Amino acid sequence: MSPRRRGTAARRRGLGEIGKGVGRGLLLHAMLAVDADTHGCLGLVSGRLWTRPARMQWRRRVDHAKRPLADKESQRWLSTAEAAKSVLAAAASVTVVADRESDIYAEWARLPGPRFHLLTRAMHDRVIAEGGRLSTAPLEPAGEAGIDLVARAGRPARRATLAARFGRVTLKRPQSTREAGLPKTVPVSLVEVVEQNPPPGFTPGAEPILWRLLTTHEVTDAAMAWRVIGWYRARWVIEQLFRTLKRQGLRVENSQLDTAEGLLKLTAIATRAACTTLQLVQARDGQSNQSSEIAFTPAEERTLEALLPDLEGKTAAQKNPHPRRSLAWAAWIIAKLGGWDGYKSSKPPGPITFRHGLEHFHSIAYGWSLRDV
Repeated sequence: MSPRRRGTAARRRGLGEIGKGVGRGLLLHAMLAVDADTHGCLGLVSGRLWTRPARMQWRRRVDHAKRPLADKESQRWLSTAEAAKSVLAAAASVTVVADRESDIYAEWARLPGPRFHLLTRAMHDRVIAEGGRLSTAPLEPAGEAGIDLVARAGRPARRATLAARFGRVTLKRPQSTREAGLPKTVPVSLVEVVEQNPPPGFTPGAEPILWRLLTTHEVTDAAMAWRVIGWYRARWVIEQLFRTLKRQGLRVENSQLDTAEGLLKLTAIATRAACTTLQLVQARDGQSNQSSEIAFTPAEERTLEALLPDLEGKTAAQKNPHPRRSLAWAAWIIAKLGGWDGYKSSKPPGPITFRHGLEHFHSIAYGWSLRDV
């Protein structure tokens, strides 16, 4: 994520280049915890916020492929996942799900451990020790399934029929890898997903689906292959976080702050707020069994309880229908503070409503905390 700034040098003070160098801003790399079965957001795990130095300093003359990983921004994929090991130490199992940019050989070699797995969409058609490449690996069929693809830039929502295959492969260490001490090979599972009979007329960036998913999980049957595919699709939750942070709800890119220090602090706070907003949106329908304690402190939960009688009406339709101190119960209260009328026949509250509700709530909660001062 990269909040952008254009304009005079004074208004770009401390903000480095982003994208192709046409704007200034900062970058955010965030990791969310998501329940493997429900895909419910559990909260922020770790992340990194940074700005790049001046142009001639960060755009090195040394070719990117010839630089060590420690000297690249892609090191964040390893450091963020490494930080998650201690944060999620109590979890029964952790699977780090990431897109193609994290397909780094050092990650496969260094990060996996007991109850700590990786699942990444392959960026490269890697050479494998069995001979050939990922694209030529002998795989077993896992059948077909229809899935709903959400709309993305340049790609409308559609129903897609996917065919899957799976097998075990051994990645060979690339000759370009410069890190010392890495093993010559790393065994992983490969799940290949291909869209069947895609509709014609795709625009660039919206081509038919072809995923080669690499994972440290053992994939020994079709059921596990489709489970891995489901986990990879849960990666959409991080996209929802950034949408909430940037285009929906918080609109952090519209901030008028003009220094790197101020924007870094704002983005850190806004990312936490965006995570809470996402959790409330997911919980609003009452299908979640999550507790309100994953998003609110005990003091805030007491404030929610104190507010509830004034927000409920006299009829059953105007009462909070969710179990006390569930996340859905808290979402109902925050939505009411944000202007939602509470009726089932009304449009469900969205990120903007929850944003307004949270702003109102935090002001009230702060005042409530001072009641005995």
